[in-house]
Amino acid sequence: MTTDRPDGAEPRRVLVLGATGTIGRATVRALVSRGHEVVCLVRRPADTAVCLGATGPSRVPAGATERIVDLTNSLSVARDGLRGEPFDVLVSCLASRTGLPDDTWAIDYDAQVSALHASRAAGVTHVVLLSAICVQKPILAFQHAKLAFEAALIASGLDYTIVRPTAFFKSLSGQIDRLKRGKPFLVFGDGTLTACKPISDDDLGRYLADCLDHEERRNRVLPIGGPGEAITPKAQGERLFALLGREPRFRHVPVVLLDVIVTILATIGRWVPALAAKAEVARIGRYYATESMLVLDPATGRYDAQATPSTGSETLFDYYARVIRGDATAERGDHAVF
Repeated sequence: MTTDRPDGAEPRRVLVLGATGTIGRATVRALVSRGHEVVCLVRRPADTAVCLGATGPSRVPAGATERIVDLTNSLSVARDGLRGEPFDVLVSCLASRTGLPDDTWAIDYDAQVSALHASRAAGVTHVVLLSAICVQKPILAFQHAKLAFEAALIASGLDYTIVRPTAFFKSLSGQIDRLKRGKPFLVFGDGTLTACKPISDDDLGRYLADCLDHEERRNRVLPIGGPGEAITPKAQGERLFALLGREPRFRHVPVVLLDVIVTILATIGRWVPALAAKAEVARIGRYYATESMLVLDPATGRYDAQATPSTGSETLFDYYARVIRGDATAERGDHAVF
């Protein structure tokens, strides 16, 4: 059997969390291609009443095993997921679906801690964690929850690899249909307030899988971006219009408008919980409208594109071209706001 595993590297039994998301699926594919035995602990679909352990179509890539568990219940993780079996590595691509405080602390922290304890008891000695580059400047609830788990992982005594990627292709693809309908590309300010080095799901999945066999990635926090130069929202819009064969048209949205929306929703949200949740979503939107997804220089407080490592081969503009041709679908799902 031919695999993508480095010469001399042994296959491992790998436990995976978050395997049904686009990045999780890409990571599982990469792990399977390297000859690892992959078991995925999967949350029950939110729109069904399927009981834990019920059979049905697998939601994880071919070659991996799916086990449905309640990730918020440590007993279920151990009983329904690990089942008393030994594992070597835990790979977590798990993330809350909404970014709202209750959800993110339940998933990004509590569920991760529960899985960490259970996998350690099962013999895991190395944990590969998909985090986010935005935790460098934590303001939002989900960033604090991710940082709290990073700290718990580092303090666990296990080998760890914490990967903090920049923007994902799916989070930068929300305006393709809008432009196809003849509408302008929306930017905040002049469209150059922020920049990022977006990375594809497959490039990131391969990077995460390779962490099992690269000793130099052990016990490190690793920011990572995709290939090429950092890209601003304005540059994204210009390329999309070029691919569509149309003249660029932009609508500039002042950041202060987001501030007003956040203030109104937060104020009314003191009495209406649903609006408090919308205020948090607006805060998340404002963060991404004003903060670059690049390495932050703590000495200067500035984002540094040159200090942001790159990997992979597919660029965001390659992906845009595939989506416009119909060769790819922009899967945005629960994290569309991000």
